[in-house]
Amino acid sequence: MNTLGNKLRVTVFGQSHAPAIGCVIEGLPAGFAPDMEKVSAFMARRAPGQNAWSTQRKESDTPEILSGLVDGVTCGAPLAMRICNSNQHSKDYSGLKRTPRPSHADYTAMVKYGGSYDIRGGGQFSGRLTAPLCFAGALALQLLEQKEITIAAHIAQIGSVTDTAPDFAAVRPSGLALLDGKEFPVFDDNAGAAMRAVIEDARSSADSVGGIIRCFALGLPAGIGEPMFGGVENRLAAALFGIPAVRGVSFGDGFAAASKRGSEHNDPFVMNGSIVAARTNHAGGILGGITSGMPLVVNIAVKPTASIGQPQDTVDLETKTNTSLTIHGRHDPCIVPRAVPVAEAVTALTLLDMLMED
Repeated sequence: MNTLGNKLRVTVFGQSHAPAIGCVIEGLPAGFAPDMEKVSAFMARRAPGQNAWSTQRKESDTPEILSGLVDGVTCGAPLAMRICNSNQHSKDYSGLKRTPRPSHADYTAMVKYGGSYDIRGGGQFSGRLTAPLCFAGALALQLLEQKEITIAAHIAQIGSVTDTAPDFAAVRPSGLALLDGKEFPVFDDNAGAAMRAVIEDARSSADSVGGIIRCFALGLPAGIGEPMFGGVENRLAAALFGIPAVRGVSFGDGFAAASKRGSEHNDPFVMNGSIVAARTNHAGGILGGITSGMPLVVNIAVKPTASIGQPQDTVDLETKTNTSLTIHGRHDPCIVPRAVPVAEAVTALTLLDMLMED
């Protein structure tokens, strides 16, 4: 399943080392004139090879629009785009069908697809496929902005180093604007410097490190979502788990709620003028699967990059014996910073789709 959404549908295609990757977007309103400079700036946040904490693979990630725009305006037809791949080192992946990489999809892909699957750069399992998601998400963010809905994320944690956590009940667009333009999006720049030191320590040790992304959505009206299996948490979690390396999704206080009492975790209702609000926001803006009108807060746990430079144990699938391998190639010592715009993009696409359904 490479398609996300119901009213707004995004189908992603391609592989890491295929000639191109891309997406087809259905359901965009006709007459929408996307700001392509903003789209390019958003995609640049995810692009590889820009700093010490990302892979040194160089890709321009320039989108080529194939259909759906006439004179820069959506015409109602599906919008199709592609990004040409230009900097593949496919030889780095020779032999991995025989000796699967630990914590990669090499083994499970072999079981499911046999010898036909594309292992180069991770094939269809690669984080490279998040570039088209960022293109589609950049359009969704602009459409949400027209509805005065703001979505932004920060790096909440790298290793054991944490960023300042804002009051979930008092998050404002002006506060999230502090993240704008930051190469390393944190509220506390001192914490950001400590996080970068953790990443550098992992890189110099031929290792990797993971972390947590926290994404906010402000301005959502109350009443979006359905109970049980159609809730906002259900839909967002399913979509966010489509991002490679995501290992956990929670809302508001998340797992910390398990150690609290009801008197600590409950969010008392108060009147804010004529609007029903809550004094606190431990729930993260969702009650019974439905938005409450409070800021939506979603936490996304990202595992350490599976490709590391240290020798690792694996098996030889031909001889059925234990062996070891050392992974070569260009890999991120920490995926988290480049995954921040991907989290924003997927959150925007999911929420816009639910708004269109409602």
